[in-house]
Amino acid sequence: MAGPDPSVSALNRSAALASIAVALLLLGLKAWAAWSTGSTAMLGSLADTGLDLIASFATLAGVWVAAQPDDHDHRFGHGKAEAIAAMVQVMLISISALGLAARAVQQLLAGGRTAAANDGIIVSAIAMGATLALLAWQRHVIRRTNSLAISTDHVHYQSDLLLNLAVIAALSLDQYLGIRGADPLFGLAIAGWLAWGAWGASQEAIEQLMDREWPEEKKQRFIEVLGRHPELRGVHDLRTRTAGNRDFVQFHVWVDGAMTVAAAHDVMDQIEAKILEEFPGIEILIHPDPEGHVDEGLAARPELTTPEAGAPAA
Repeated sequence: MAGPDPSVSALNRSAALASIAVALLLLGLKAWAAWSTGSTAMLGSLADTGLDLIASFATLAGVWVAAQPDDHDHRFGHGKAEAIAAMVQVMLISISALGLAARAVQQLLAGGRTAAANDGIIVSAIAMGATLALLAWQRHVIRRTNSLAISTDHVHYQSDLLLNLAVIAALSLDQYLGIRGADPLFGLAIAGWLAWGAWGASQEAIEQLMDREWPEEKKQRFIEVLGRHPELRGVHDLRTRTAGNRDFVQFHVWVDGAMTVAAAHDVMDQIEAKILEEFPGIEILIHPDPEGHVDEGLAARPELTTPEAGAPAA
């Protein structure tokens, strides 16, 4: 069984470290801006950045553990560490949203105003620039590694762009147009956006932790690759799952019952080679069966049958 690709692991770590560096920079700037403006929206942005920093450390830990080679106690690798790191981020984002909503309601009822709006606007603009640079690098890494932990971090920083725009709008409306309540209302909107983002980010992590099957389109593409081998008479009991950026698949195949063990083994090697051409890095487990044999339960439904086997593809 192959372990994680070192180049993939290095890219994931670089994205996590970049996220930590950006979060540290913005934390200092926003702390000063929140103190000088008294803005709830800026305070919410500061709280979000503080949790960004914690989440980025969780992401770094997740991708580091996921990159560890398979061992005696973890024969399928450590890929689910990324899903756990993503869930840590989700919990932190949710806490941030609840705290910000409470602060916004308190300020809305008190009817306070913000001060030194220019400071907050300048800091938010700098934050947007740094965030855009980080997002660009994260997109590059995600295209190369398909990391769940980095993808969740990417979603969070995408929301930061809107968050900083909301801070600029809130400060401008409050200070320059004199619209009371604009700042806490934008704070509430930011809290709602964070909560929605946390909900969305949790779904893929939960699916990986629960070993959900691949999407149907991906499974069909996989079955099409299997159908290209002339010795293959059918496929059943196909099972798939994903852990981090590693895919796992196992299935039973029908072959000629008169085939020798050595010949069947050669066919399995050929099938595996064809799969790896289309799905690099995938972990494969194949079980050969004599043609027509099926087990009970879910295994009884053929995923693929050839015309020679007397039935169309399922």
